[in-house]
Amino acid sequence: MKIISRYLRPEDIPALLVLERAKWESHQAADAASLMLRIETFPQLCIGSFCADSGRALASLFMRPVSAQAFVAPTRWENAADVRLHHGAPDAGDALFGISLSSLDSKAVTQIFRFFHPRALKAGWRDIYLGSPIPGFRKARAQNPGLQVWQYAHARRGLRVNEPLDPQLRYYFRKGFKDIVSIQENYFPHEDSLNYGVIVRGSIPLSAPKQLWRHTPICILQTFSLLALR
Repeated sequence: MKIISRYLRPEDIPALLVLERAKWESHQAADAASLMLRIETFPQLCIGSFCADSGRALASLFMRPVSAQAFVAPTRWENAADVRLHHGAPDAGDALFGISLSSLDSKAVTQIFRFFHPRALKAGWRDIYLGSPIPGFRKARAQNPGLQVWQYAHARRGLRVNEPLDPQLRYYFRKGFKDIVSIQENYFPHEDSLNYGVIVRGSIPLSAPKQLWRHTPICILQTFSLLALR
């Protein structure tokens, strides 16, 4: 299957709604108005992967600028994700918050990051933050009632000690989101996570020489990106 990744457009919303409903529960999925607002507000921070033959949406990533200190204090996803609260705010620096990463195909997610990486270098972005559920926590707490959320979030697999024990944290870890920034109580409604969310950070490879990349043609950055992401 050939996968095409590109910036999202308003006409993509019907396909994106199918993806949202396939991936999330009804109270978690974004509606058409929310998707439209994200695309219109930050058009170069909304990316999707599509099947080239059918046009089916396979993955989507919505982002917004964020301050690196945003997740030190308690926060909730509904506030962090509301682009109306952040559009037109003072320059947040060089970090992004991933409002939503939805996928039906891991290769489609990889394609999104391959598409975005050279453009992120060009724009001067350095870090991406995501809020992850921890879907194994409820079961682990049931087996061990004294288990603290921070113990579970930082737990590692027995045979592969570099990787998180929780399957969702492990998924993001393999995508480059290896730093746990904070653990948020009542972050979003997610029964298997007992409503906790873990903020993870991924650094964009090769992003340090910001001024150099701003003046580098995108075709050269695409070549550098292919080497870096391998």
